[in-house]
Amino acid sequence: MFGVIMAGGIGTRFWPRSRERHPKQLLNIFGNTSLIQNTVRRLTPLIEHEKIFIVSTKNQKELLKDQLPLLKETNYIIEPKGKNTAPCIGLAAIYLQQFDPDGVMAVLPADHNIIDEREFIKILSIAEKVALEDECLVTIGINPTYPSTGYGYIQLNKEKNIIDDVTIYRVKTFAEKPDLKTAERFIKSGDFLWNSGMFIWKIRTILKEIEENIPELFDGLVEIKNKLGSRGESECVSSVYRRIQSISIDYGVMEHAKNVKVVKGNFGWSDVGSWEEVYEISDKDDDQVASKGPFIAIDSKKCLFDVPHKLVAAIGIDNIIVVETDDALLICDRSQAQRVKELVDEMKQNNLNQFL
Repeated sequence: MFGVIMAGGIGTRFWPRSRERHPKQLLNIFGNTSLIQNTVRRLTPLIEHEKIFIVSTKNQKELLKDQLPLLKETNYIIEPKGKNTAPCIGLAAIYLQQFDPDGVMAVLPADHNIIDEREFIKILSIAEKVALEDECLVTIGINPTYPSTGYGYIQLNKEKNIIDDVTIYRVKTFAEKPDLKTAERFIKSGDFLWNSGMFIWKIRTILKEIEENIPELFDGLVEIKNKLGSRGESECVSSVYRRIQSISIDYGVMEHAKNVKVVKGNFGWSDVGSWEEVYEISDKDDDQVASKGPFIAIDSKKCLFDVPHKLVAAIGIDNIIVVETDDALLICDRSQAQRVKELVDEMKQNNLNQFL
């Protein structure tokens, strides 16, 4: 099995720590190693380094290489610019076809946090077996622990199978990120899992689905495939990427495919998609305050302070996120953490590029 790690994003919801010159996957959010280093390391019990590939952009490649010295130059698949997950996955698939047309690829984001890594490897192995035997698209679903509006959801068909105490369901539908009332309804029904954004399938299976559901993208991938290894490869990839639509694999393929299964994972997962996710999985004191640096608080509860080098002194505040860097300070209500991306968009519109 090949491991494909999608590592081209910036992580705007992690501003001000995540910047264009130092994106989220390179940050040490938990411990002394970065999210991308953790992602590669946790794969190695199942997939050797030679079969782990990073999909990213040219301006991030050197930063990634500095953090991943065991990966060779040929382990990087470079996009001219990010065009969402469907082109990213399609490009990786035709690249890996060169090595093994019948191979299986596990597609993983670079920025997840996983607590039980042994269980994760077990789930990944079972997902590989399902993808090989059933010629289907496989995703990993997570038992929801609260009505999150930051995750997509997977609705389960009642048809299921069990392998080594792990349950595999046929997927009924995919649901986009819901509002709070809808998320609460999903949780109450018991029919939904969080969509982890991790996928396992045969290379030829996903390319066939792309051909059927995103034919414009498939035609572009065929053009690129015919130029792989030649002098015109880079120019061809750039030309195709200028033309193709920016589209997610969920919207472009998964919501339309007929044979999709979900393996239920229970390994302590978070996609670390916003500062609220950091709060949820951080250690907290008796007042449910999480802090990366020294703090003293009076009548303050359920806050996150990511201020490593200064004392935070708080009085009478609840549900607040505070994140400091050398040149910026974020103050945000926890319920609004997903909107940090909007702040970054505002900075772009106001030419505050020095803070991006």
